[in-house]
Amino acid sequence: MEQKIQKMADTYKLLADKTRLTIVALLKEQELCVCDITDVIGMSQPNASQHLRKLKSAGLLNERKKGQWVYYSLNPAAESYVQCIYEHLPSMKSKIVCLNNDCCSPQEEG
Repeated sequence: MEQKIQKMADTYKLLADKTRLTIVALLKEQELCVCDITDVIGMSQPNASQHLRKLKSAGLLNERKKGQWVYYSLNPAAESYVQCIYEHLPSMKSKIVCLNNDCCSPQEEG
């Protein structure tokens, strides 16, 4: 039981970061490439990649490679104590609609 509480505390600490919580809110809307995430958040690719790595290591994200690009999505198998947060995140649809990256496009998949 102590181990479970520690894992929950560590996960909530991870999500207490504004940038990581914003990334989770973005990925709640759809799968995104790191270049899309950097455009919305306004940070460098290496910085965004560090946040994504931490979220993935905690089991909150999945990644999928397509060519040279890596796409991230929320892990549907994440713990229920994490998933309950998703419904309280504000919608980021308006931020995603504004994306117009030539570097990658997840919608082109068939």
